[in-house]
Amino acid sequence: MKIITTHKGTDFDALSSLVAAHLLYPEAKPVLPNTINPNVKAFLSIHKDLFDFYSPKDITLDHVTTLIVVDTHSWDRLENMQVLQERDDLEVIIFDHHLKGDMQSDQKTISETGAAISILIQEIKNKNIFITPIQATLFLIGLYEDTGNMTFPSTLSVDAYTAGYLLEKNADLNIVSTFLRQAYGKKQKDVLFEMIQKAKRTEISGFSVSIAKMDIEGQVQNLSMVVQMYREIVNVDAAFGIFFDKERNKCMIIGRSRIDEINVGLLMRNIGGGGGHPGAGSALLKGVNPDIVEEMLLELLSGNQHTSVMLSDLMSYPVVTVREDTTIEEVAMILRDMGCSGMPVVDSEDHVVGIISRRDFKKIRKSKQMQSPVKAFMSQNPVTIEHDKNAIEAAKLMIKHDIGRIPVMKDNKLIGIITRSDAMMYFYDLLPH
Repeated sequence: MKIITTHKGTDFDALSSLVAAHLLYPEAKPVLPNTINPNVKAFLSIHKDLFDFYSPKDITLDHVTTLIVVDTHSWDRLENMQVLQERDDLEVIIFDHHLKGDMQSDQKTISETGAAISILIQEIKNKNIFITPIQATLFLIGLYEDTGNMTFPSTLSVDAYTAGYLLEKNADLNIVSTFLRQAYGKKQKDVLFEMIQKAKRTEISGFSVSIAKMDIEGQVQNLSMVVQMYREIVNVDAAFGIFFDKERNKCMIIGRSRIDEINVGLLMRNIGGGGGHPGAGSALLKGVNPDIVEEMLLELLSGNQHTSVMLSDLMSYPVVTVREDTTIEEVAMILRDMGCSGMPVVDSEDHVVGIISRRDFKKIRKSKQMQSPVKAFMSQNPVTIEHDKNAIEAAKLMIKHDIGRIPVMKDNKLIGIITRSDAMMYFYDLLPH
């Protein structure tokens, strides 16, 4: 059995890509996650009779021979599909516009377009597959949503060509605008008004940035739209909203950027949140002081080198290492016994030559590979940092290279290791006083 699926919290780009992939693979069953965005839910409530989706619970995973994944290639973003990760005989086909992911496949089309649907439409166009006006409309909704109506910096010429092709196929712009128009009511207006009243502009590394802190009560929908409007009204390169719910002791951080130099998506992923694009991202933090969050954002954005928290205050030592000829099976046992998620790999002269982490283990497809030396699967040429640097510099390196741990060096010798959670201790104000 072949199935097609996409990520949890399905948005219009994911939904449209799911439908488009079904046109390419009509014999496969399209599996729609149970968690979908409100706008998508509203669309399907009206058009559900036009699409034949399966629920994850309808699928017997033991019968699946081919897994087709769209708009992601990360196992943890799929709903109830993780058991397939252990299957050596599973055929995996990927269509995605995100470069980061841990799913391995020989059949993958990954291109850094503004929307995943652009990739699939090129395939449909090349194969001269017929699409109906309502399908073209759905595809255009997905394209416009993920490119911010073709305004996000991640938008490419292929996205514009895709939009033109879909309009040729009678996509209805009135329907597109209806379902992309987010609810903007009194709560949103009040939040935006207060943010504008408190607006402050800061110049950071030559770019204009504004960070607004707000206390909110209860559920306020579409705060991402409010932050986008705030950025446009205040006219800055990047804007962040820090929304603190005192009753729940939670802090929602939402960022929007119009320039690639301030990669909001990557920044949010490295503080425990997420974001598929340089221009947008969010994070939900528990038990965190909003003032600390603001300080964290400013420090990361500004490259300010001044801080009293040095790596020696945060790093772990002594460091457990493994030799590059250690088998993967032995490394797995060490990681399990130590309760850690990764460690440096050294050569016979104790020079750091790589890093092995649980993420690297996902490259393993066959049981016999467990006897391979760790050097075959480790991440080579590891990023390192000198012992006299500080937590801010370590965090900046983690964000830049999208890594979770950095060996700490002194006189070319390994003396410690700093992890993402270690660095975040400073930002979350968890250091002892």
